[in-house]
Amino acid sequence: MNNLLNKRTLFQISNNIILTLLALASILPFLLLVISSFADETTLTLNGYSFLPEKFSLDAYEYLFQQSSMLLRAYGITLLVTVVGTSVGLLMTSMLAYPLSRKDFSKRNVFTFIVFFTMLFNGGLVPSYLMWTSFFHIKNTIFALIIPNLLLNAFNVLLMKNYYSNNIPPELIEAAEMDGAGEYKVFFKIILPLSLPIMATVGLMIGIGYWNDWTNGLYYLTDQNLFSLQNVLNSILTNIQFLSTSNVSQKVTTELPSTSVRMAIAVVGMLPILVLYPFFQRYFVKGITIGSVKG
Repeated sequence: MNNLLNKRTLFQISNNIILTLLALASILPFLLLVISSFADETTLTLNGYSFLPEKFSLDAYEYLFQQSSMLLRAYGITLLVTVVGTSVGLLMTSMLAYPLSRKDFSKRNVFTFIVFFTMLFNGGLVPSYLMWTSFFHIKNTIFALIIPNLLLNAFNVLLMKNYYSNNIPPELIEAAEMDGAGEYKVFFKIILPLSLPIMATVGLMIGIGYWNDWTNGLYYLTDQNLFSLQNVLNSILTNIQFLSTSNVSQKVTTELPSTSVRMAIAVVGMLPILVLYPFFQRYFVKGITIGSVKG
Protein backbone atom coordinates (compact mmCIF):
# COMPACT_ATOMS: atom_id res chain seq x y z
CA MET A 1 0.00 0.00 0.00
CA ASN A 2 2.80 2.41 0.94
CA ASN A 3 4.67 1.53 -2.25
CA LEU A 4 1.55 2.32 -4.28
CA LEU A 5 1.15 5.68 -2.56
CA ASN A 6 4.83 6.49 -3.07
CA LYS A 7 4.60 5.65 -6.75
CA ARG A 8 1.47 7.77 -7.14
CA THR A 9 3.08 10.68 -5.30
CA LEU A 10 6.22 10.39 -7.44
CA PHE A 11 4.07 10.31 -10.58
CA GLN A 12 2.17 13.45 -9.52
CA ILE A 13 5.39 15.28 -8.65
CA SER A 14 6.89 14.33 -12.03
CA ASN A 15 3.76 15.52 -13.83
CA ASN A 16 3.79 18.81 -11.94
CA ILE A 17 7.44 19.39 -12.82
CA ILE A 18 6.89 18.63 -16.51
CA LEU A 19 3.78 20.82 -16.71
CA THR A 20 5.58 23.64 -14.91
CA LEU A 21 8.45 23.47 -17.39
CA LEU A 22 6.02 23.47 -20.32
CA ALA A 23 4.15 26.44 -18.84
CA LEU A 24 7.40 28.36 -18.39
CA ALA A 25 8.42 27.50 -21.96
CA SER A 26 5.18 29.15 -23.12
CA ILE A 27 5.13 32.14 -20.77
CA LEU A 28 8.79 33.21 -20.70
CA PRO A 29 9.10 34.02 -24.45
CA PHE A 30 6.00 36.21 -24.23
CA LEU A 31 7.32 37.88 -21.08
CA LEU A 32 10.64 38.55 -22.82
CA LEU A 33 8.72 40.05 -25.75
CA VAL A 34 6.82 42.46 -23.50
CA ILE A 35 9.93 43.48 -21.54
CA SER A 36 11.90 44.02 -24.75
CA SER A 37 9.21 46.36 -26.05
CA PHE A 38 9.90 48.62 -23.05
CA ALA A 39 13.69 48.37 -23.34
CA ASP A 40 15.89 51.15 -24.66
CA GLU A 41 16.95 50.68 -28.29
CA THR A 42 20.64 51.15 -27.55
CA THR A 43 20.47 48.62 -24.73
CA LEU A 44 18.88 46.05 -27.04
CA THR A 45 21.49 46.69 -29.72
CA LEU A 46 24.49 46.40 -27.40
CA ASN A 47 23.33 43.76 -24.90
CA GLY A 48 20.64 41.85 -26.75
CA TYR A 49 17.38 40.66 -25.21
CA SER A 50 17.18 40.36 -21.44
CA PHE A 51 14.56 39.93 -18.75
CA LEU A 52 16.31 42.74 -16.83
CA PRO A 53 17.49 45.34 -19.36
CA GLU A 54 19.82 48.05 -18.12
CA LYS A 55 17.56 50.85 -19.30
CA PHE A 56 13.82 51.03 -19.94
CA SER A 57 12.23 53.32 -22.48
CA LEU A 58 8.79 54.14 -23.91
CA ASP A 59 10.21 55.23 -27.28
CA ALA A 60 8.67 52.30 -29.13
CA TYR A 61 5.16 53.02 -27.84
CA GLU A 62 5.65 56.76 -28.37
CA TYR A 63 6.52 56.00 -31.99
CA LEU A 64 3.36 53.92 -32.34
CA PHE A 65 1.35 56.64 -30.60
CA GLN A 66 2.43 59.04 -33.34
CA GLN A 67 0.57 56.72 -35.72
CA SER A 68 -2.48 56.65 -33.40
CA SER A 69 -5.06 57.89 -35.91
CA MET A 70 -4.07 55.24 -38.43
CA LEU A 71 -3.89 52.55 -35.74
CA LEU A 72 -7.31 53.41 -34.31
CA ARG A 73 -8.90 53.23 -37.75
CA ALA A 74 -7.14 49.91 -38.38
CA TYR A 75 -8.34 48.60 -35.01
CA GLY A 76 -11.90 49.53 -35.94
CA ILE A 77 -11.66 47.82 -39.32
CA THR A 78 -10.12 44.70 -37.80
CA LEU A 79 -12.77 44.57 -35.08
CA LEU A 80 -15.56 44.94 -37.65
CA VAL A 81 -14.07 42.30 -39.94
CA THR A 82 -13.48 39.89 -37.04
CA VAL A 83 -17.00 40.24 -35.63
CA VAL A 84 -18.78 40.04 -39.00
CA GLY A 85 -16.51 37.33 -40.41
CA THR A 86 -16.70 35.18 -37.28
CA SER A 87 -20.49 35.51 -37.00
CA VAL A 88 -21.17 34.72 -40.66
CA GLY A 89 -18.47 32.05 -40.74
CA LEU A 90 -19.93 30.30 -37.69
CA LEU A 91 -23.41 30.37 -39.20
CA MET A 92 -22.25 28.99 -42.56
CA THR A 93 -19.99 26.38 -40.98
CA SER A 94 -22.68 25.08 -38.62
CA MET A 95 -25.36 25.04 -41.32
CA LEU A 96 -23.12 23.04 -43.64
CA ALA A 97 -21.89 20.68 -40.93
CA TYR A 98 -25.37 19.86 -39.62
CA PRO A 99 -26.78 18.10 -42.73
CA LEU A 100 -23.45 16.29 -43.19
CA SER A 101 -23.93 14.81 -39.70
CA ARG A 102 -27.44 13.51 -40.46
CA LYS A 103 -27.37 9.84 -41.40
CA ASP A 104 -30.75 10.20 -43.10
CA PHE A 105 -29.27 12.68 -45.61
CA SER A 106 -28.68 10.56 -48.72
CA LYS A 107 -25.95 12.77 -50.24
CA ARG A 108 -23.95 13.26 -47.02
CA ASN A 109 -20.99 11.17 -48.22
CA VAL A 110 -20.76 13.04 -51.52
CA PHE A 111 -20.78 16.47 -49.90
CA THR A 112 -18.42 15.33 -47.14
CA PHE A 113 -15.95 14.20 -49.79
CA ILE A 114 -16.24 17.55 -51.58
CA VAL A 115 -15.53 19.40 -48.34
CA PHE A 116 -12.61 17.11 -47.51
CA PHE A 117 -11.21 17.46 -51.03
CA THR A 118 -10.76 21.20 -50.53
CA MET A 119 -8.45 20.46 -47.59
CA LEU A 120 -6.06 18.65 -49.94
CA PHE A 121 -6.21 20.64 -53.16
CA ASN A 122 -6.88 24.23 -54.21
CA GLY A 123 -6.58 26.31 -57.34
CA GLY A 124 -3.54 28.26 -56.21
CA LEU A 125 -2.89 31.92 -55.57
CA VAL A 126 -3.05 33.31 -59.10
CA PRO A 127 -6.39 31.69 -60.09
CA SER A 128 -7.84 32.70 -56.72
CA TYR A 129 -6.71 36.29 -57.18
CA LEU A 130 -8.19 36.45 -60.69
CA MET A 131 -11.46 34.93 -59.50
CA TRP A 132 -11.92 37.32 -56.56
CA THR A 133 -10.87 40.45 -58.44
CA SER A 134 -12.23 39.82 -61.96
CA PHE A 135 -15.47 37.98 -61.21
CA PHE A 136 -16.42 38.99 -57.66
CA HIS A 137 -14.79 42.47 -57.78
CA ILE A 138 -13.82 42.56 -54.13
CA LYS A 139 -10.54 44.41 -54.64
CA ASN A 140 -10.32 47.53 -52.45
CA THR A 141 -13.54 46.68 -50.62
CA ILE A 142 -14.12 45.56 -47.06
CA PHE A 143 -15.21 42.16 -48.43
CA ALA A 144 -11.60 41.49 -49.43
CA LEU A 145 -10.82 41.09 -45.74
CA ILE A 146 -13.83 38.88 -45.00
CA ILE A 147 -14.50 36.43 -47.82
CA PRO A 148 -11.29 34.87 -49.21
CA ASN A 149 -9.81 31.88 -47.36
CA LEU A 150 -11.31 32.58 -43.93
CA LEU A 151 -15.10 32.64 -44.18
CA LEU A 152 -15.55 28.88 -44.59
CA ASN A 153 -12.90 26.34 -43.64
CA ALA A 154 -13.15 22.61 -44.41
CA PHE A 155 -11.40 21.59 -41.18
CA ASN A 156 -13.90 23.56 -39.10
CA VAL A 157 -16.81 22.01 -40.99
CA LEU A 158 -15.57 18.46 -40.37
CA LEU A 159 -14.79 19.27 -36.73
CA MET A 160 -18.32 20.53 -36.18
CA LYS A 161 -19.83 17.64 -38.15
CA ASN A 162 -18.11 15.11 -35.87
CA TYR A 163 -19.34 16.97 -32.81
CA TYR A 164 -22.94 16.82 -34.05
CA SER A 165 -22.61 13.12 -34.91
CA ASN A 166 -21.17 12.16 -31.52
CA ASN A 167 -23.12 14.41 -29.17
CA ILE A 168 -26.57 15.11 -30.64
CA PRO A 169 -28.85 12.07 -30.15
CA PRO A 170 -30.88 11.30 -33.31
CA GLU A 171 -33.82 10.47 -31.06
CA LEU A 172 -33.92 14.09 -29.91
CA ILE A 173 -34.25 15.29 -33.50
CA GLU A 174 -36.89 12.66 -34.26
CA ALA A 175 -38.90 13.69 -31.19
CA ALA A 176 -38.79 17.35 -32.26
CA GLU A 177 -39.90 16.45 -35.77
CA MET A 178 -42.78 14.37 -34.40
CA ASP A 179 -43.88 17.44 -32.45
CA GLY A 180 -44.07 19.38 -35.71
CA ALA A 181 -40.72 21.19 -35.68
CA GLY A 182 -39.24 21.95 -39.07
CA GLU A 183 -35.55 21.71 -39.99
CA TYR A 184 -34.82 25.35 -39.19
CA LYS A 185 -36.55 25.16 -35.82
CA VAL A 186 -34.69 21.95 -34.95
CA PHE A 187 -31.39 23.53 -35.93
CA PHE A 188 -31.79 26.88 -34.17
CA LYS A 189 -33.79 25.75 -31.12
CA ILE A 190 -32.20 22.38 -30.38
CA ILE A 191 -28.90 21.82 -32.20
CA LEU A 192 -27.22 25.18 -31.62
CA PRO A 193 -28.02 25.44 -27.87
CA LEU A 194 -26.49 21.97 -27.38
CA SER A 195 -23.38 22.89 -29.37
CA LEU A 196 -21.91 25.67 -27.25
CA PRO A 197 -18.45 24.03 -26.78
CA ILE A 198 -17.84 23.43 -30.48
CA MET A 199 -19.34 26.80 -31.44
CA ALA A 200 -16.97 28.56 -29.02
CA THR A 201 -14.03 26.48 -30.27
CA VAL A 202 -14.64 27.10 -33.96
CA GLY A 203 -15.58 30.71 -33.31
CA LEU A 204 -12.29 31.28 -31.50
CA MET A 205 -10.29 29.74 -34.34
CA ILE A 206 -12.15 31.77 -36.97
CA GLY A 207 -11.80 34.95 -34.91
CA ILE A 208 -8.05 34.46 -34.42
CA GLY A 209 -7.71 33.82 -38.14
CA TYR A 210 -9.43 37.11 -38.97
CA TRP A 211 -7.56 39.08 -36.31
CA ASN A 212 -4.13 37.84 -37.45
CA ASP A 213 -4.83 37.91 -41.17
CA TRP A 214 -2.67 40.20 -43.27
CA THR A 215 -2.36 38.27 -46.54
CA ASN A 216 -5.82 39.27 -47.83
CA GLY A 217 -4.97 42.93 -47.30
CA LEU A 218 -1.63 42.40 -49.03
CA TYR A 219 -3.22 40.70 -52.05
CA TYR A 220 -6.46 42.61 -52.52
CA LEU A 221 -6.04 46.08 -50.98
CA THR A 222 -4.13 49.13 -52.18
CA ASP A 223 -6.36 51.65 -50.39
CA GLN A 224 -4.65 52.26 -47.05
CA ASN A 225 -7.92 53.48 -45.52
CA LEU A 226 -9.11 49.85 -45.62
CA PHE A 227 -5.98 48.36 -44.09
CA SER A 228 -6.51 46.07 -41.10
CA LEU A 229 -4.41 46.28 -37.96
CA GLN A 230 -1.96 43.66 -39.16
CA ASN A 231 -1.47 45.43 -42.48
CA VAL A 232 -0.87 48.78 -40.75
CA LEU A 233 1.60 47.23 -38.32
CA ASN A 234 3.36 45.51 -41.20
CA SER A 235 3.49 48.84 -43.06
CA ILE A 236 5.01 50.58 -40.01
CA LEU A 237 7.59 47.83 -39.71
CA THR A 238 8.46 48.10 -43.41
CA ASN A 239 8.87 51.87 -43.12
CA ILE A 240 11.20 51.46 -40.13
CA GLN A 241 13.31 48.93 -42.00
CA PHE A 242 13.49 51.26 -44.99
CA LEU A 243 14.58 54.21 -42.85
CA SER A 244 17.16 52.06 -41.10
CA THR A 245 18.80 51.05 -44.37
CA SER A 246 18.35 54.28 -46.39
CA ASN A 247 20.73 57.21 -46.72
CA VAL A 248 19.13 59.36 -44.04
CA SER A 249 21.18 61.04 -41.34
CA GLN A 250 23.06 58.86 -38.89
CA LYS A 251 21.28 60.56 -35.99
CA VAL A 252 17.83 59.56 -37.28
CA THR A 253 18.78 55.92 -37.83
CA THR A 254 20.45 55.74 -34.41
CA GLU A 255 17.48 57.19 -32.53
CA LEU A 256 14.89 55.17 -34.42
CA PRO A 257 13.62 52.40 -32.07
CA SER A 258 13.52 49.73 -34.74
CA THR A 259 14.05 46.60 -32.61
CA SER A 260 11.86 47.65 -29.70
CA VAL A 261 9.14 48.79 -32.12
CA ARG A 262 9.03 45.28 -33.55
CA MET A 263 8.39 43.97 -30.06
CA ALA A 264 5.78 46.66 -29.36
CA ILE A 265 4.02 45.86 -32.64
CA ALA A 266 3.77 42.21 -31.63
CA VAL A 267 2.36 43.19 -28.21
CA VAL A 268 -0.22 45.54 -29.73
CA GLY A 269 -1.30 42.90 -32.24
CA MET A 270 -1.78 40.03 -29.78
CA LEU A 271 -3.14 41.90 -26.74
CA PRO A 272 -6.89 41.69 -27.61
CA ILE A 273 -6.65 37.95 -28.28
CA LEU A 274 -4.86 37.40 -24.97
CA VAL A 275 -7.64 39.27 -23.17
CA LEU A 276 -10.43 37.24 -24.80
CA TYR A 277 -8.85 33.78 -24.82
CA PRO A 278 -9.38 32.95 -21.09
CA PHE A 279 -13.15 33.35 -21.56
CA PHE A 280 -13.17 30.71 -24.33
CA GLN A 281 -10.45 28.40 -23.05
CA ARG A 282 -12.72 25.96 -21.18
CA TYR A 283 -14.94 25.51 -24.24
CA PHE A 284 -11.93 25.35 -26.57
CA VAL A 285 -10.39 22.26 -24.95
CA LYS A 286 -13.72 20.42 -24.70
CA GLY A 287 -14.75 21.28 -28.26
CA ILE A 288 -11.43 20.20 -29.79
CA THR A 289 -11.39 16.93 -27.81
CA ILE A 290 -14.94 15.89 -28.65
CA GLY A 291 -15.10 17.32 -32.16
CA SER A 292 -11.90 15.65 -33.34
CA VAL A 293 -13.19 12.13 -32.59
CA LYS A 294 -14.13 10.33 -35.76
CA GLY A 295 -17.88 10.13 -36.20
